[in-house]
Amino acid sequence: MLTLFIPLGIILAASLVTISSISIHLFWLQILWIVIGVGLIAFFYFVDWHFILNYRWLIGGLYVLSVLLLLFVYLRGPIIRNIRSWIVIGQFTFQPVELAKIALVLVLAGFFSRRHLSVARWKNIFVSFIFFAVPAVLAAIEPELGSVLVFFGIWFGFLLLSGLPPRRVAVALLIFIIGGIFVWFFVFKDYHRERIMGFIEPQRDALGINYSSAQSKIAIGSGGLWGKGYGQGTQTQLGFLTEPASDFIFSALIEEWGAAGGLLVIVAFSVLIVGILRIGAFADNNFEKFLCLGTVVIFGSQFFLNAGSATGIMPVIGIPFPFLSYGGSNILANFFLLSIVNAISKKQ
Repeated sequence: MLTLFIPLGIILAASLVTISSISIHLFWLQILWIVIGVGLIAFFYFVDWHFILNYRWLIGGLYVLSVLLLLFVYLRGPIIRNIRSWIVIGQFTFQPVELAKIALVLVLAGFFSRRHLSVARWKNIFVSFIFFAVPAVLAAIEPELGSVLVFFGIWFGFLLLSGLPPRRVAVALLIFIIGGIFVWFFVFKDYHRERIMGFIEPQRDALGINYSSAQSKIAIGSGGLWGKGYGQGTQTQLGFLTEPASDFIFSALIEEWGAAGGLLVIVAFSVLIVGILRIGAFADNNFEKFLCLGTVVIFGSQFFLNAGSATGIMPVIGIPFPFLSYGGSNILANFFLLSIVNAISKKQ
């Protein structure tokens, strides 16, 4: 448990300190999401979550619900920052794509754990691909491209853990590449192509398509080793850094707390990932192993995409840093997964 909660506490503390220097309103909302998340951990620790396995319709129903919500968002959701990704409920917003990530992990964990001896059959590969493709396509047309990569990571990671032969792994990669070509020509909007071209040419249009990336790198570079201090980040406090509490919170953190603060968060996150992998390695059954792997893929891919966007080693995608970024949907989804992992660990 310590390998989970000590690093988690460090990341959450960094989140609250950084967000409080940006917006007190968001700070109190983040505390609310964290309190609810801690409640989830307590609930699943004291209540046997395995009843879910006895009612497979619950997992299937959650998957269908998430798909229907993604479809609803595409048809009726408001456009916010060029994306249809949210359901607005009063003053709060909800992202169905976060629910879809949980649902996909649960569905594929059940699917592969029951077929681990026959997963190499083309039928099973195809069925698992359909489970992945349905929410991925709906996310792509929002367009929520960072989540598409997370969905693919879940599916591909499960294929690898299942011991799929290398030739069929190559086929899975080929399918993804073909899908990527299709998305480039038929799904991407012009600004998505411009972002990727801006990544290839980082000096291009620093006041336009590369503005967010340029300001992020300025914030990180100006932070130095120890940072400018609490509330003293000029890029963050003067509004040059876009979405400093969510998509670019890692940049805001480094600007005010320096490379040392950023490194502390990275180390804490790495310890958290290793802790989850260890729990998965000693899990009692394949379902629990797959569930831990899915959690690692979701956390790890979101970390890589967020930190990569902030530092300029990836195109700006717009995806939260797990437990660091502000956002109720994402942080509650992450807490839900961590709650299950923690419940698995209490038997070890």
